Amino acid sequence: MSATDVSTLRLYLLRALYLMNFAFLAVNTWPALFAPAQPLGPLDGTAFSFWAALSTLCALGLRYPLQMLPLLLLQLLYKLIWLLAVALPFSTGGGADPLTAQMTKTFAGGAIADLIVIPWGYVLAYYVRKPGDRWKFRSAA
Repeated sequence: MSATDVSTLRLYLLRALYLMNFAFLAVNTWPALFAPAQPLGPLDGTAFSFWAALSTLCALGLRYPLQMLPLLLLQLLYKLIWLLAVALPFSTGGGADPLTAQMTKTFAGGAIADLIVIPWGYVLAYYVRKPGDRWKFRSAA
């Protein structure tokens, strides 16, 4: 599968997802970083910094939707890991607090959107089947 095999509709869906990520994350993370109600702790600061960087890089996805696919793969993986490692134990342990319940809905919705929009044939062709970059130095001939 080549980049030309990815439909124009899929490219627009990718761009829409990048735009939503950019807008949602920018509105919710940049103010928390630069105008917090109280100083952020190290873990909260790390999470908000990560999301701010992710939002900024998603802007590149508007122009280069296929080249920026690793961002969506990262987003899908961190959401799935969070759902399995954090949300699932809460739900099996007798219920979650309102914040965890809201984050579970948000992360589940985001993971579903990622699963639908990511062109999996392209991912297989370029990230699984395609040979990786060389590991050794080439000798100058």
